[in-house]
Order: sequence, then structure tokens, then C-alpha cells
Amino acid sequence: MSSSPSAAPSDHAPEPGSGPVRIRARGRSFLALVLSPERPLSAWLQGLDDQIARSSAFFAGKPIILDLGLLAPEDEGLADLQAALVSRNIRLIGIEGADQAWPQLAEWEWPATLEGGRASGAVEIPETENAEATAAPPAPQAGTLLIEQSIRSGQSVMHLEGDVVVIGSVASGSEIVAGGSIHVYGALRGRAIAGVGGHMNARIYATRMRGELLAVDGYYMTAEEMDPTLVDRPAQAFLQEDRMSVIPLT
Repeated sequence: MSSSPSAAPSDHAPEPGSGPVRIRARGRSFLALVLSPERPLSAWLQGLDDQIARSSAFFAGKPIILDLGLLAPEDEGLADLQAALVSRNIRLIGIEGADQAWPQLAEWEWPATLEGGRASGAVEIPETENAEATAAPPAPQAGTLLIEQSIRSGQSVMHLEGDVVVIGSVASGSEIVAGGSIHVYGALRGRAIAGVGGHMNARIYATRMRGELLAVDGYYMTAEEMDPTLVDRPAQAFLQEDRMSVIPLT
């Protein structure tokens, strides 16, 4: 009579005497766009439709914060604004600049309140339930971020404490987000978002300018809006009287 084989030890079974599995968590920063509707709302929505028609992928999948600070409780069309944005596939993660007590906002669905965020790196989970204090995240290092290679499609670079300098090209479908200016010593084909956090004097420089989207301090320009004579030429983009401007580099 043959004996049955003994069960093989599981590859995932803890070794005798080993401690509990340590749980790790990491912080992750996302760039949220802020929409600030203006009165009259009918004209603002038409402008939004025009922008979506020019660049249909601009809002796709992006988290949006709706700032109602430029509106008043009695503005016509306010009650229907949230539904109008949802119908345009605008995904709201936060609403600010208004009071939920406004009568026209009574039927709105309010996302959980989000406070302003910054890159946080690793997050340490306390070892015991009685831990009363959490270690502060490491202070961000200010200065310029130097990238000595091209940025491939799908890559995203975020540096909110200074300039970003790329020795190479920035491919279509990639993104650079900087608290300061952006310098690209090559072709800029992806998105370049500079001056995040209110730095309106930031600029975007490129040896070959053809960005899909250029933005400074929340104001942006898409590729379709750029002067065709500047495409693939050395150029700089900056904010001038609340409008994006692109001029040749001389």
C-alpha cells in the first residue's frame, strides 16, 4: 500500500519565528486642473465647448476642481452647471468658492473636501495603535531639476519647487509640471505646465517648440492655437495680460 505524498510547504507561508508583515504606503501627487466659470454661464459653457472641440483630450481623465468664486448665488444657470459639466465628461473632485447653502446648489452632489496638496513621498504607518505623532515628511529640496535624457511618451515629470531642464526632447503624450520655468533643449511635443502654485512669471523655452499644451499659472494654450510660423522653431512661451504668448527666441 503506497503512502500519500506529504504536502509541499507553501511558497507564501511565513517562516517560523518571522514577525508580522510590514505594511508600506506611499504618497502620490496628482495635478488637478481648476475651472473658474464666469458670468454669463451660457457664454462660458460655449467657450468650454469650443475648447473641447479644439482639444478633445484635454479634460479626458483629468481631475477637476470647480472654483465658483467668480459667481454669485443668483447667477442664471448656476443650478444646472454641475449637470452640464458632467455631460461633457468633466470629472469634479472638489468644489470651492461657494456655500452649499446657496439655493441653486441644493441639488448638487458635493465631492469630499480636498485641501491643497503637495508631493509627500513615503508615508510611515505607526507601528502601534498608541502612536500619537506621525513623523513629518522630508522637506522638499528646492532648486532646478536637471534631466539628461529625453522624456518618452506616457512619462510624467513633476517638480513643484523650481525649474525643470531637459537635455533632450519631450515626446508627444508626455508631461512636465514645474513650479518654476521649463527649459527643453530639444523638441517639445508633449505638455509643458509651468508656474504651478501662482508663479506667473515662469516661462517655457524650447529649441523646437510644438507643445501639445503650454500653460503658465493656470492659463494655457493648445497646439492648435499656436502661430504656425513658430512650430518647430526656437521659441518661448509666457503669460502676458492673462493670455499665453509664444514668440521666437532670438
